[in-house]
Amino acid sequence: MSLAERAEGDPAATIAARELSKAFGGVQALRSASFAARRGEVHALVGENGAGKSTLIKILGGRLHADSGNVLLDGNAVRLGGPADAARRGIGTVFQELTLLPWMSVAENLLIGREPRSALGLIRRNALAGEAEAVLAGLGIHHIDPRALASEVSLAERQIVEVARVIVRQPRILLLDEPTSSLVEREVEWLFARIRELRARGTAIVFTSHRWNEITSVADRITIFRNGAEVGTFDAIDEDEAVTLMTGRRVEALYPPLPPVPSPAAPALQLEEAGVGDGGTVSLSVAAGEILGVGGLAGQGHRELFLGLFGAPPLARATIRIGGEPIVITCPADAIHAGLGIALVPEDRKTEGLLLPLSVRTNLTLPILAQLSRLGVIRGGAEARMSREIIDSLGIRTPNAAQPVGALSGGNQQKVLIGRWLLAQSRILLLYDVTRGVDIATKHEVYELMMRLARQGRAILFYSSDTEELTHLCHRVLVLSRGRIVAEFAPPALTAEAVVAAAIREPHAA
Repeated sequence: MSLAERAEGDPAATIAARELSKAFGGVQALRSASFAARRGEVHALVGENGAGKSTLIKILGGRLHADSGNVLLDGNAVRLGGPADAARRGIGTVFQELTLLPWMSVAENLLIGREPRSALGLIRRNALAGEAEAVLAGLGIHHIDPRALASEVSLAERQIVEVARVIVRQPRILLLDEPTSSLVEREVEWLFARIRELRARGTAIVFTSHRWNEITSVADRITIFRNGAEVGTFDAIDEDEAVTLMTGRRVEALYPPLPPVPSPAAPALQLEEAGVGDGGTVSLSVAAGEILGVGGLAGQGHRELFLGLFGAPPLARATIRIGGEPIVITCPADAIHAGLGIALVPEDRKTEGLLLPLSVRTNLTLPILAQLSRLGVIRGGAEARMSREIIDSLGIRTPNAAQPVGALSGGNQQKVLIGRWLLAQSRILLLYDVTRGVDIATKHEVYELMMRLARQGRAILFYSSDTEELTHLCHRVLVLSRGRIVAEFAPPALTAEAVVAAAIREPHAA
């Protein structure tokens, strides 16, 4: 029996898709895709970026309409009029793109549509924060200030609020599109505890993630997608077989071997006594051809360090040397245009890195427009040639360079961001959680690219929320806690266990 027949005929299917197809211009996102999730199960969708998972979630959650095929609820075909209609039918969705309104408080975002009101129907604003605090506490969340603006809390905290806003409504169907992509381990554990509670109550949960250990720890069944269609549903499958089904090829080794650091190792970037995080200071040095990892628990100064080195905003009380020469960075333009060769690939590519409505070509060539211009006019032929070389070199999947970058999958968007700085010939790369929300095969491509750049003599400062990445991809790893370096590891002492132990240890005991 085909999966489509099971989706249509399975009496236990709470939500199902039957032969769904969806195209965006020249990109066919779904190709007669079928899927079914049952009451009281966690059903994982896995596949490469661009395999169709997010498009399927958006159709099941009412954000998109399929070009053909049907959505079924309890065996009955329905046409969802939008997310609000889906919510009325008991479907709650946490979409991959965060939807919090940045100019509103955490409390206002959390309680939107269910605010405390007076007898006259007016919102009781003085009661918002207290009620939001009680809601968060009921979900085991005590570290997020409900009075803070959504734009002022971290990306991980915004993700938690997104999840909390949906699950507090106790939907009978919960769709989670990469909800862990910006969360660290303890926050993932919090989320999985909530998922198990909902499963025990009979909720049908559809879950996507690119972290295989998460899939195997929480999923009851796994459906694998490739090129917009399902290729199989499994009660259990090992990672190697799953990757082969996802990609159509075998990935022999996820982590490529590290190239040796050139000797003597000349410092490419030196940072001395930089004010970071909660009153701490950081000093570090990265050699040409070295990948220096930065790890530790979230919120310990990593983001301030990376943004500060890029001048967004500049670091306090810092001495920065490039190639041994002291320099001043007051804004990103200094880092990009003053011949310093510093590039930042941020964690939130959609809001901090890319101009989503603009083309792939424009996003790639933004830092080098001056080089491509003559008398203020961009040389279109040179721009097209250079962008095509990067697209081909990095394997960016796009119908053409004129495609809006917002229409690409997350992994391909990340490649555009990295390709931008390769075009700019940046010598110092600040890579901040660059594999967040990226599929296994694309991660492997990013890892290979990092090794290639290191062999070319680029200096790489690399932060990852995945400790295994740090231990396999870095020559050394620094652990930050409260804005201070509390430990440094190099092989053979560089292990995931050592990094985690240093991160959770009190700074005075390090």
